[in-house]
Amino acid sequence: MLQSLKHRGPDSTGFAVYGSGNPGDYVMRLKVAEQEDMGKGSGVRDLIEARIAEVDKRLASHDAQVKSQSRVTPYALRYVLGHSGDTEAMAKHIEEVEGVEILSLGNALELIKDLGDATVVSGQYALGDFAGTHAIGHTRMATESDVDIRSAHPYWAFPYNDVSVVHNGQITNYWIMRRQMERKGHRFMSNCDSELLAVYTAHNLANGVSLEDSLRQSIDEIDGVFTYLVATSDQLGMAKDTMAAKPLVLYESDELIAMASEEVAIRSILPQEIDTTDPYDEEVRVWQA
Repeated sequence: MLQSLKHRGPDSTGFAVYGSGNPGDYVMRLKVAEQEDMGKGSGVRDLIEARIAEVDKRLASHDAQVKSQSRVTPYALRYVLGHSGDTEAMAKHIEEVEGVEILSLGNALELIKDLGDATVVSGQYALGDFAGTHAIGHTRMATESDVDIRSAHPYWAFPYNDVSVVHNGQITNYWIMRRQMERKGHRFMSNCDSELLAVYTAHNLANGVSLEDSLRQSIDEIDGVFTYLVATSDQLGMAKDTMAAKPLVLYESDELIAMASEEVAIRSILPQEIDTTDPYDEEVRVWQA
């Protein structure tokens, strides 16, 4: 589906995939450099090894049990951790290592994003072998932020478990709402307005607001033209502003729910004759995953 939308933007592709691993374990995806750093000589590789060693040292200092560690690319790693302590404190300590960014840390969520189209990124991270329940993804053309992994969608809201967001549109009161979230203790890793939606949603969920109520609330509190998808470990939800200028095409059957910005994406996996619906009359919808 994402590859069929390559024309929407060639800069980066991201996947938020939800697996069904051991509920007591955390899966951590992190990067220790940017893709473009890899062409800068052997000194970069030495720096990467030093960063990984420091990450392992800090995990040990928080009594995290590393059950597995895999090097997905020279600059991206996947850890499976056992940890019963303060996960937020551990994550913050890890991200104090220069050049290190946690992309996701959750029981079900794994966030994979990199430069390149969907076929390149999926192959690079072996997503064809991933088994899970649901996923959201995004292919991006950079408009108001950099072409790098940090600015790619989907977004995870540190340090909240298993919340991811993709977004099409523009949030015009981004800076006002970002400052509000920062005053409440939230951190942002990019200047992309889409990240606000992840932080905003995670803040609401952490304070007892249901996903559906958060989505409805966002229509009143967020200014701009937007459609966005939210995924948690067991729910999928969508919201669009009242003008509904950014489309969302939906296919739904007893076996499958598929959503995309364009019908061509759905037809890439369902080439047979189907009825698709663009729910312009629905500003909010939630599904159980």
